[in-house]
Amino acid sequence: MSANTISSHSSSSKKMLSNSVWGVISNIVQNVLLSVFFVMMVRSYSKLDFADYIIANTVYSFILGFSSLGLGYWFIREVLTSTDKKRLVQQFFKMQLIIGVVFYLLNTLICCLLYADPIIQKLSAIIGINIIFDNIIYVIKYLNIAEQQQKKSSILLMVEALLKCGIGVILFFTPINLILLVLLLIGLRFFTLNLFIKYGSAEALSLKEIIKTPISFQHFKTIIGANWSFVIIGSLSIVNWRIGNIIVSKFLSLADVSNYEVSFKLLSLAYILPVIVSSAILPVLINKHKTHWLDLQQFYKAAFILFALFGLLSFTFVQSFSNFFVPLLFGEHYTDTVQYCNEMFLVMLVFPTVLIQANVLITIKLEKIDMICNLVGLLTNVVLCIVGLYFYKNLSVINYAIFISFIVFHIIQDIVLVKNKITNFKHVLLFYIISIALILVFFTTATYCNPLLHFILYWMIVAMLVWFFCRKEILHFFK
Repeated sequence: MSANTISSHSSSSKKMLSNSVWGVISNIVQNVLLSVFFVMMVRSYSKLDFADYIIANTVYSFILGFSSLGLGYWFIREVLTSTDKKRLVQQFFKMQLIIGVVFYLLNTLICCLLYADPIIQKLSAIIGINIIFDNIIYVIKYLNIAEQQQKKSSILLMVEALLKCGIGVILFFTPINLILLVLLLIGLRFFTLNLFIKYGSAEALSLKEIIKTPISFQHFKTIIGANWSFVIIGSLSIVNWRIGNIIVSKFLSLADVSNYEVSFKLLSLAYILPVIVSSAILPVLINKHKTHWLDLQQFYKAAFILFALFGLLSFTFVQSFSNFFVPLLFGEHYTDTVQYCNEMFLVMLVFPTVLIQANVLITIKLEKIDMICNLVGLLTNVVLCIVGLYFYKNLSVINYAIFISFIVFHIIQDIVLVKNKITNFKHVLLFYIISIALILVFFTTATYCNPLLHFILYWMIVAMLVWFFCRKEILHFFK
């Protein structure tokens, strides 16, 4: 390998680490601030009023999963190889603006068809405006990822979280009508949108130029036709998460809707970290794939170990301390949420590694396989939910269905990666055997001392074992 290539790899890795650090810092700050807002909201409204908001927000989140058409990863790949980057950005920007308007109207229609409650319909019509704003911000965020300038996006998202936290503090001292609260949040999102357009882009963007940029229906159709697998992947990944709340709202009680949302909120605090880091890793994977196949394999294995460890860490943390922090944060009437939170966090045992494996599939241009994985996972989730709820009307059915669907997702990825020589059968088998062993040891030893001491001792031993057996692979990640 030439000196120039080594230098290029080093520079790329430093940028990846810098963006990952910024992403993680931003995520921590956002989650702390947004959690304050979420807790203030849970404590300020009844379970029924909160459930109305959650249902409207769930429909919006569900539609949002489709509205960007999942073209973010395609956009990253095109920006890195395009000879006319400015035109590509402008066309993609205009495309997302048009799609946002269409999906906002669809959001309002679907909510009216699913729910007869006028409060839910009104909330949905207001919250749905975010779809248009989010689609525009989506372009800028992915442009910054491609240019490895996530710092700009991170700072602006922290500013938004701070302002949202401010609304939560006001809510704590002064009751605010739910409709008025939603209008305030829309105004805040519009302010954030303007910040992104003016300051958040890796390149100068002019809304006037973008609107004037010609984009024919045929061009639109060609992009979608050539990249339909990205469209389905992006849609299914969101649907797989949010379909649970819709099923809960239709088949279980409004109290279950609140319990599910609180559990999911805590889960989202954990899974967003690997999502951010995996986004920063994607350009590095693409560059390694272009230059050296063996380097790609080694980097993947190192990232896999770190992602798997994070999943186990978040799972064991929640199992150890959820009895303490769930009632503390959300109130004693959410004590029964602890069980459902523990169940939902099972998915963290496989979700982080699903992410890194999906990125590798996209890197080696097997996004159609990743699409199939997403589709099979979603179908598994829905079928298990419907069958399970027929026999046992309990929120636990939804949580276990999500967990099993991601295991199926992971196994299909494993098979594909082994066939494409990214990994091998031994590596795959060891992951499942070691994961099961570590979980069994955790629960077996949990009764011998208090949760805090047990958690610390457990992770001291795990850290020593990882350092002894996987030091070489982990150090390769930071080269």
